[in-house]
Parts: sequence; structure tokens; C-alpha cells
Amino acid sequence: MSNNSQPSSLRKQSIVIVGGGSAGWMSAAAFATHLSPEHFHITLVESKDIGTVSVGEATIPGILEFNQMLGINEAEFLAFTKGSFKLGIIFKDWYEKGNQYMHPFGAYGVNIQGLPFHHYLLQDKADSGSSMQNLSPYCIEYAAALNNKFSHPQPQSRSPLASIKYAYHFDATLYAQFLQQLACSKGVVHIQDYITDVSQHPNGDIASITLANGPAVEGDIFIDCSGFKGLLINQTLGVKFEDWRQYLPCDSAIAMPSETLEELKPYTISSAHENGWQWQIPLQHRVGNGFVYASEFLNEQNAIDQLSTQLPSKAIGEPRTVKWINGKRKNVWEKNCIAIGLSAGFIEPLESTGLQLVQSAITRLLSLWPNLPVAKAVRDQFNAYTNDEIDAIRDFVILHYVANKRRDSSFWQHCQQITLPERLQNKIALYESSGNIFRDNNELFNEISWFSVLNGQGLTPTSYHPLANNLPAASRKQYFKTIAGAMQEASASMLDHGEYLAKYIAQS
Repeated sequence: MSNNSQPSSLRKQSIVIVGGGSAGWMSAAAFATHLSPEHFHITLVESKDIGTVSVGEATIPGILEFNQMLGINEAEFLAFTKGSFKLGIIFKDWYEKGNQYMHPFGAYGVNIQGLPFHHYLLQDKADSGSSMQNLSPYCIEYAAALNNKFSHPQPQSRSPLASIKYAYHFDATLYAQFLQQLACSKGVVHIQDYITDVSQHPNGDIASITLANGPAVEGDIFIDCSGFKGLLINQTLGVKFEDWRQYLPCDSAIAMPSETLEELKPYTISSAHENGWQWQIPLQHRVGNGFVYASEFLNEQNAIDQLSTQLPSKAIGEPRTVKWINGKRKNVWEKNCIAIGLSAGFIEPLESTGLQLVQSAITRLLSLWPNLPVAKAVRDQFNAYTNDEIDAIRDFVILHYVANKRRDSSFWQHCQQITLPERLQNKIALYESSGNIFRDNNELFNEISWFSVLNGQGLTPTSYHPLANNLPAASRKQYFKTIAGAMQEASASMLDHGEYLAKYIAQS
């Protein structure tokens, strides 16, 4: 324990991380990289009775910043984790059967006279009288994905290749192993043992954890990465969980890997079905597949049967069931314990936000790292930021279920009866009445992401920004043609995704 005779700012803090998996080892690697061993001692206790979900194989672009923050070599990381590149998510049959759209990571076109490009798209849609707008010609990530192409950004280029946005698909278990090696090389003490008891100070702070086969591990700050069970935040400190099943009814998934496909696609596929949706994630050594459903409307065996008959290739593993409750912990930082990962909350994997929530919690904690004793103001600010972030992600995911024409099952009919959170109601109303989209409090998904889904799910505003009328129709159409041509030319110059990935790894 810390020497309490020293000023709090000079004490060597002892950090204890409970749980491994992606959340635990992401935390350990980040702390070991950015907290000096002269002032911090980090221990990770991995209990064998705490399993890992390990199906979070798709990410969003923020993961690049996290890996760069740790000094990770991208090619080495991709080789180790059997990873691939990701330009966005293709949504099939969500708006209605037979319809498809993409949520790409990059922007559409370029803003004109300070006005977001999507207003000109809405103006064009109104002029043509179409109910849907094909956005692929105006986004390099979208165009490249449809052609199975990829390239790293080329900053010196004067073409759309200059600013390509991307993320990764990878094996989550291998990612945890990769980070474990990194963290332990930087001094993290790794203990594999069962936790039999948790001791607390008189003020309620956690004092130590008792192990089955070793001495108690004392600490100043405890990080709960123990998964859904919340060994510290829930079972010890009793922080309640806010259940969001009234908004997001899907509470189960069947995961089953299958053989690699001939084409290594640079995007995730999310296909809506009568009773849920199916993911398809391309890795170097296999395809990750899963079927997400609401147990109220479909039983486990029927879900297994549905996934088994719709795999894109031959199964190479047995089906594995994952169950959860969408929601969040009332406070993720309580006393001297911070919950990170599944112990803090969970939103189903539709928009690949699981690891992003882990990453943002870690970077937020580093920016607010406390002196001892922990100040209430620091804890409250962390909890406020965390609540805002997950609430906004929840609203974005809800949008997919309620804005569509699916009525072909009890499940989809139920989704139409969901009472929307007020912030989501306001965002939809603003868009439908004016075409305007505003990013609240630096929320994770920006205006481009919201427009991709709002448009893809069939919402058509009754109006658009009046400043769009300053551009004559002929000029607008010529501008669209120029952008589409630039995107097509840039996409044609890119390599096949699989070929690019193989060369990149081999040459690095």
C-alpha cells in the first residue's frame, strides 16, 4: 500500500485491475504506457472463473488513435490478430427487404459555402422526387468498399485518397493476448488466480482482494473489468444497473465462425432478419458470424438454426451463446473503483461500439487521473461524461430499429411501439422538419454518421437548408458529377483489399 506519510501527490499509487479480456488488457497496456513506474504500480488479476465475451471483432476509427497512443506497429498488430481493414458497415434489409445502404467512416463530398453537403443531396432528392438517395458516388470509403478496394490515406494526394477513414476487424482474443504481452513487457504484474473475497475500508473504499492461492492484493485504485458480473462495482459496492430493454430488446446472440471467403471484404455486413440481425466480419483466417435476437421473440435453438442455415461459408466451430442486458451502471466510478467494459454497461454490437467504450473510458480516466484521496468533483465529472457518451450511442442504435418499414414479424412490430428517449425524438424531429443534424456535446457519432442512417433507413425531411438554393441546379449537378468522377477515379486506383493487406503485412 501507499506510504500515507507522504503528500498525496507524491504517493506511489497501486492500481489493481480485476479481469483480463480486451477491457482489462487495454487498460493495463494504456496505464503502463502513460503512468510512470516511478509513481504507479499496476497489477492485473485474471480470475479463471470470469469468462470473456470476445466477439467484439469489429471496430470504429477511434481504435487507430488508441493503438497509436500505445506505440503499436500496425502491420505487426494486424498479423498477430489476423486482422483486416474496415471502411464501414453495410446494412442489408434494414429499411425494407431488398434494400441496402452503408454507414461509411468518411464524409460525403465537400461542404459548399459552409453548408453541409447533405443539404445539397436532400435538395437533389426533392427535385428528383426519389424516396431514397444513393450516396455511394460521393464517398470514397463507400465507393471503395463496394469495389472491394482499400488504401491507407495518402496525405500528399490532391484526390479523395488524402483522407480515407478506416478501422479494423480482428480476433478479439488475439488482441487481448497482443496487449498482454505489451503490458507485461512494461512492468504490469499479471496474477492468474481466483478472487475469494473483497475487503473494504471503513469509508467503503475497496482495500484489497483476497486470492485463493496467494496473498491479498492491496490497492489505491481498482479497475473493474470483470465483465457482466461486475465483481467490484456491483457485487461489492452495490451500484445498480439501468436496464434499457424498453429501448433495445435484443438481449442474446449466437456466435459461430466459418471458413474464409475468396474475397476479403473491407466492411462489416449487418443483415436484418425477421427476428433480429446477423453480423458478418471478415478476418484473415475465418469469417466471424453472429445472430443477434430478442429472447422474448425467439428461442435459442431457433436462433442457432437460423444462423447455421445462413452462414456464408462452412462452419468451423460450434455455436456459442452470449446473453446480456442493454444498459449502463448508474455510476461507473464509485468510491475508488472504476468499471470499464462490460461491468460498466453494454450496448448491443450493431454499430461496433464495444471496444470504443472501453477505449474512451481509459483515455477519459487518464485525463482525469486522481490524486489521493479521490476528489468527488473528479469522480462526478467522469460519471457525467460517461453517461452522456453511452446515452448518445444508445439513441443512435435505437434509430435503426424504429426508422424502417419492417412489419413482417412480432419482433419488428414490437420495435415500432418503442417509446423513444426525448433526445432522440428531438433529433429525428429536427431532421424531418429541416434536414438539420447537430452533434450534441461532442457525441461519438457525428453528423455524417447520423445522415447515413437517417437516409438509409428511409427518413425524408420535408425541407432542407434554404442556403442550398444559392447554388443553381445546373451548378449543383455539375458539382455532383465532378465529385462522383473523382471518387470513381480514386477507387479504381486502389488495390484489392486482400492483396493490399497481404503486401502491407509482408513489407512491414
